[in-house]
Amino acid sequence: MTVTTLASAGGTGANGDALMTCCGPNRRRMLAALAAAPIMLATGTARAQPNSMIATDLEVVTLTPTSAIATWTTLGTDAAGNRIPVDAGTQVRLTPADAVGPARLVHDDADRTPYHYAEVTGLEPGRSYRFEAWSDGVRAVPAATVVTHLPGSPECTGVFSTLALPPGRLLRTVALCNDVHFGEEIAGLITNGFPPGVRQEPGLAPYPEVMLTAMLDDLRRPDRGANQLLLAGDLTAEATPDQSRAVRAHLDSWGRSGRDWFAVRGNHDRPHVGADYAACRPVSDADHHDCWGESFGARGQLVDHRVGELRLLGLDTTRLDQAGGTIDPDQFAHLREVLRADPDRPTLVFGHHPVTQNSALSNINGPDFILNRADATTLQNLYRTAPGVFLHHAGHTHRNRRTAPDLPLNVEFLEVGAVKEYPGGYTLVRVYEGGYTVNFYKTRTPAARRWSTRSRAEYLGLIPEYTLGTTADRNHVVLRDFSGLG
Repeated sequence: MTVTTLASAGGTGANGDALMTCCGPNRRRMLAALAAAPIMLATGTARAQPNSMIATDLEVVTLTPTSAIATWTTLGTDAAGNRIPVDAGTQVRLTPADAVGPARLVHDDADRTPYHYAEVTGLEPGRSYRFEAWSDGVRAVPAATVVTHLPGSPECTGVFSTLALPPGRLLRTVALCNDVHFGEEIAGLITNGFPPGVRQEPGLAPYPEVMLTAMLDDLRRPDRGANQLLLAGDLTAEATPDQSRAVRAHLDSWGRSGRDWFAVRGNHDRPHVGADYAACRPVSDADHHDCWGESFGARGQLVDHRVGELRLLGLDTTRLDQAGGTIDPDQFAHLREVLRADPDRPTLVFGHHPVTQNSALSNINGPDFILNRADATTLQNLYRTAPGVFLHHAGHTHRNRRTAPDLPLNVEFLEVGAVKEYPGGYTLVRVYEGGYTVNFYKTRTPAARRWSTRSRAEYLGLIPEYTLGTTADRNHVVLRDFSGLG
């Protein structure tokens, strides 16, 4: 593994090569790189050689108005010269960017691990800080990836800025998540078994269960404090009866459906054909059977709920036997009726398939992978008649990305990284009287951090370029009047 240390974004690396500072790879570049790149799987089975440790993969994942979270990995070398995870301490040094003098130690975790997660709290909103991440005297540096070498990226500059705090009281915290793929055994396959996938280490719990359990554990902790959880599809790998019931049991152990959590289906949750599904309710053609629907709800139905004065609308955007998305006429009619009846009510919409043209052109599977263009246009025109709609949450691409609408709209279109794999987490939308903040969080149990690091090997090691997203994709603030929600 080659690690390049940079003083700032751009310029040249240690070997004199020019560094890319443009946006991440498009579909053609990604697929070309997949064909050529080596794959490295992190294991912990060998003994590291003395004095061989490096600290790499530094990512400043989360920036709220009052906190920052950084993650990184420590690696040593075994007798054969292979890089392996090694235990080390976790330290962060920090000081305001305009201060004179060195950064001071603000986080010191003596629990030794290869998979470091450091959260610093008590920061000032809207302020810049210089920071350093260390493990046992070794300073952490970003991996040699484009996404952490973008102009101004905190991983390269050593400076981050906390978000501004929206005006007024905090009213509600809503968690957004997607792509659990419960029952999946191989992560990172795109098509026909390529690129090589990543499996869980022998003897450990299945990774979808590890990651779902870690997320649910996170959301009930006081420092996250989610009031509601929205799941935008692909809860299962293939919607078998066992997978559907198992996910439902995990969610029911966390809270109550229709009060605490709300789910819509993704393409993996669609009705299937075959003997494994024959005992479940048939859909219109009688060949497909809907096992997911027996645990979560009938196909094509709009989820319509109120939590206080906030409206939550969930769309079923799935098609039979296809990865792309659609919205059937009956569901559109229901949505139109709901929005027309109360157009100004603050509304958060969630559905599996992304909507915008920007998403169509930037995802590695192409335009047919998202909501079809006719339905996407109809949906955005409906939003023009309902000024209360402020955010549309989607999954499916497994990435953190914020895209612009195709029409003049005051609506945020947000894709959220998958629960099941790197970067492995969820997004919190904290709604204040005068706006809202958006923050992506990696899950933080030891088992989740271990799998998130292992699954960085997906796409032949290129998954961070596609799924992590920019700092602004993951963390931003939007000013808007929500005083009526109080």
